[in-house]
Amino acid sequence: MTVSFPTLRTPDGPVPPDAPSWNRQRGSRMPYDRYRPAHERVDVPLGGVRTWPHHRIEQAPLWVPVDLRDGNQALAEPMDPARKQRMFDMFVAMGFKEIEVGYPSASRTDFAFVRRLAEEGRVPDDVTVVVFTPARRDLIDRTFEAIEGLPRTVVHMYTATAPTWRNVVLGHDRDELTRLILAGGEDVLRGAERHRGGEVRFEFSPEVFNMTEPDYALEVCDAMTRLWDARPDRPVIVNLPATVEIATPNVYADQIEYMHRNLARRDGVVLSVHPHNDRGTGVACAELALLAGAQRVEGCLFGNGERTGNVCLVTLALNLYTQGVDPMLDFSDIDEIRRTVEYCNRLPVHERQPYAGDLVHTAFSGTHQDAIKKGLARHDAQPSPDRAPWDVPYLPIDPHDLGRSYEAVIRVNSQSGKGGVAYLLQTGHGLDLPRRMQIEFSRAVQTVSDEDGQEVSAKRLWELFEREYLNQDAPVRLVSHSSVEPGDGAHHLTIVLDVDGTRVTATGTGTGPIAAFVDALAQAGIGVEVLDFSEHALSEGHDSVAAAYAECRVNGRVRWGAALGASTLNASLRAVLSAVNRPWSGEGDEVGVVGAPEVLDRVGEEEDAVGA
Repeated sequence: MTVSFPTLRTPDGPVPPDAPSWNRQRGSRMPYDRYRPAHERVDVPLGGVRTWPHHRIEQAPLWVPVDLRDGNQALAEPMDPARKQRMFDMFVAMGFKEIEVGYPSASRTDFAFVRRLAEEGRVPDDVTVVVFTPARRDLIDRTFEAIEGLPRTVVHMYTATAPTWRNVVLGHDRDELTRLILAGGEDVLRGAERHRGGEVRFEFSPEVFNMTEPDYALEVCDAMTRLWDARPDRPVIVNLPATVEIATPNVYADQIEYMHRNLARRDGVVLSVHPHNDRGTGVACAELALLAGAQRVEGCLFGNGERTGNVCLVTLALNLYTQGVDPMLDFSDIDEIRRTVEYCNRLPVHERQPYAGDLVHTAFSGTHQDAIKKGLARHDAQPSPDRAPWDVPYLPIDPHDLGRSYEAVIRVNSQSGKGGVAYLLQTGHGLDLPRRMQIEFSRAVQTVSDEDGQEVSAKRLWELFEREYLNQDAPVRLVSHSSVEPGDGAHHLTIVLDVDGTRVTATGTGTGPIAAFVDALAQAGIGVEVLDFSEHALSEGHDSVAAAYAECRVNGRVRWGAALGASTLNASLRAVLSAVNRPWSGEGDEVGVVGAPEVLDRVGEEEDAVGA
């Protein structure tokens, strides 16, 4: 059956003649020929073999958050001074040493915020403030007015240089635009000469660098570093934005390597990048740019910014962390960072946002849960697990390192299996279910989850476990028991049962209390065979609680039972009765699993083996 959607047109063009037999995709009617590929829009003359693919990122770049300027201008409701201050203070606490704080010539709010930083002494001695300005004299003068009194400042001047911007927006050819840029650079120099107080350094961005002819970008940047006298003791920042992504990340890396190799005064230049995310590859662009020679990265926490946003500094920094590289920033309370950014931006951070989203450390899939459970158990068994190498399946980072708990790592829904269910019962209630019992109970949980289509909370999971195994209103209940060990290797057990309201007393003999109990049950007319049994303590001390699990065959059907008791013996006997009662309750046939142990073993092995 074909389902149609009124606004969609199923591609019905020809199958390309060179398409392999396994690919039957047809040509669509979308006007893709309106768009030029990147290689037709900008050429990258490397002039030799590229070297960046062979490099590694072995240290953190200088991180520069631009949330207070670039990110702020992309908000439907820009930040007020209080929210700006809260975010600035968080940047300082995290360890950022260069922070772009605004566009003071374009906004009274930004101007007032920069003045507040200066007048109230809110900038630590080792932090440099960055302010943004176009290459226009009156706006440059206003910018210097704003930074008066700040101890250390970078004045960041930008001009768009790409052909479309030159022709459509600015109306200048290359030579005319170069003269405009240099005139702006001279105004910046004059402003710095008049500036009273702290150090002023310079930054230049050829806006839309990634769509600018490489030779022209190089010409303009060299002219600016010459004008500003870039030198190692007073370097100039050359910032190369991928303002609107148009190509695969390797193209951006080639462009960065071209500039890295050919910039004049290279030892007096801090090579910076500012990737946007229009193609969804901002992180890859930044990482490849670092391989190609970049030393500084501008971006936003969680990627806020115009259109699809700026590159996410959280992702970039923690990507380094997972490679054993110190990010030089503190993410040990990622939830507080996220809450602050959400408050300041009034935008939610997506549940699947790398490292910080509510669900990124969470597994619903049964196979994933089982692997995580085993991996965590192995990790915790190592000496000093807090410092031990991290190698847990499906978790590229230890949630504890980010201030997250393991409680949210495994959550249960209809896709979950025995591993997740067992993990939650173990972490929440201390129960260490035998493997085949995990399989049996997970089927009960899956039935419930399939029926309502919702996640099964830890509270609901415990309620299901109680219903299945700890039912206090069962038809057969143990009222009392007493045992005698005469010394001949036999164990004598006398029990009093309540069977549907009738008291029944029986005595049994066996090699241990469980065998004696089974014999006593037989004397009472209840046939049961114990196939497997385990128990453990839930706590220590005089008020300790024991848990017991019994796999039994009752009337030809195999069931697990479980019980909690004040003693191991009490819990053990009641676990057997739990298995006895489950087939009688009528619920077992609907929810539980009927099957021999070898069948459950095979089910578990298949579940373990299924891939992601």
